[in-house]
Amino acid sequence: MSSIHPTAIVDPQAELDDSVSVGPYTVIGPHVKVGTGTSIGAHCVLEGRTTIGRDNRIFQFNSIGAIPQDKKYAGEPTGLVIGDRNTIREFCTFNIGVPGAGGITTVGDDNWIMAYTHIAHDCHVGHRTTLANSTTLAGHVELGDWVTVGGLTGIHQFVKVGAHAMVGFASAVSQDVPPFMLVDGNPLAVRGYNTVGLRRRGFSSERLAAVRQMHKLLYREGRTLEQAREAIRALAAQTPAAADDVALMDGFLANATRGIAR
Repeated sequence: MSSIHPTAIVDPQAELDDSVSVGPYTVIGPHVKVGTGTSIGAHCVLEGRTTIGRDNRIFQFNSIGAIPQDKKYAGEPTGLVIGDRNTIREFCTFNIGVPGAGGITTVGDDNWIMAYTHIAHDCHVGHRTTLANSTTLAGHVELGDWVTVGGLTGIHQFVKVGAHAMVGFASAVSQDVPPFMLVDGNPLAVRGYNTVGLRRRGFSSERLAAVRQMHKLLYREGRTLEQAREAIRALAAQTPAAADDVALMDGFLANATRGIAR
């Protein structure tokens, strides 16, 4: 049976699984869908065309699915989709998308999203990310799987952060961050690669060596980006165990649109 506090206001058209719990004074709009086992704390507002998966923990005082902070938005039927098993702490704001850019904001599965995080319109957050307190994603930002972002960090619109990258505390991210890299600062600088995170995720010594070599080719030998990409692609044959990692890096570099962080 669902557990909806008597002070909560849930629109009759909202679709909540019977196992969903809703805390006091929360407001849920007519186009919201919430999956099995998700809990929603007190004083939250869930609105817009928002779909939330199963087993999420949404703490108190969150704004989920509000219209984008974009002057061009004129009420179009855009959306927000949140996956499964996410933890969303207090005072976060997630916005729906805008037309012309896909019209949808997405958050994947198993993310740990800490207090005061803002996810703007048309952002795409992958799986198993960690976004520390007061992380701010401007519109159209893309975060790959396993990305970690330190607190008080701002990420410029249209920036991409590759899988397994780590962004340090209080950074200003205005260029794309390649996978596996460790960056921080204002202005942003590449400090190395995410050794600790990769080891925690079970990367073998061969894969770690390949990541170390990709970092060297990109940042330590004075190569142009195209020269570095050519050398990186050759690593797949030299280290077959890291072929997927090499492909991930090469694909990211091929699609970087704001230049890569240096």
